[in-house]
Amino acid sequence: MEPVLIIACGALARELKAVIAANGWQHVQLHCLPADLHNRPDRIPEAVREQIRASRLRFARILVGYADCGTGGLLDRVLEEEGIERLPGAHCYEFYAGMAAFNALADAEPGSFYLTDFLVRHFERLVIRELGIERHPELASQYFGNYRRLVYLAQSEDAQLLEQARDAARRLDLEFHHQFTGYGDLEGAVVRFHRQPGRDARREQDSWQS
Repeated sequence: MEPVLIIACGALARELKAVIAANGWQHVQLHCLPADLHNRPDRIPEAVREQIRASRLRFARILVGYADCGTGGLLDRVLEEEGIERLPGAHCYEFYAGMAAFNALADAEPGSFYLTDFLVRHFERLVIRELGIERHPELASQYFGNYRRLVYLAQSEDAQLLEQARDAARRLDLEFHHQFTGYGDLEGAVVRFHRQPGRDARREQDSWQS
């Protein structure tokens, strides 16, 4: 089969590797950009563009494993220019929970701060240290003063991660809500992309239709 590349956020690496392995896709490669880009979403679009252009000649198809991820539509503009598809949704919380379930969570409590398995594992680095709370604990109330609860959208049933998520809620002085999502819409979106015709199949279709 023709080689396929998924350019993804590092926060999805574990789950995407599992999807690739579960489907036996030896022709699918995964290249992850640093998850830290989420703290600087304005840098995501050009980082993705750079990787697309560096990889295009070696792969029949490329999928971008990002949602909008706070880029305000700038990532979609880049992908339209490059002719590349991305995962659906505004952020990973939406495609893990599913759009309807996520909207219900947001409507029930707009002041919710969300964590996934990845963010629970890296909470200390990405939240406490990156936001400067480790050095200045008083910043926690400034960053999270308008939040009321922490919602842990869990991809795995892991007791240790669950306790870490509870501890994160305690540290931020937020109510705690846990919802198991599994991979949600992530696996379905990747499988649907994989089933699309590749470069050679498209050429055959265009030749037949002309």
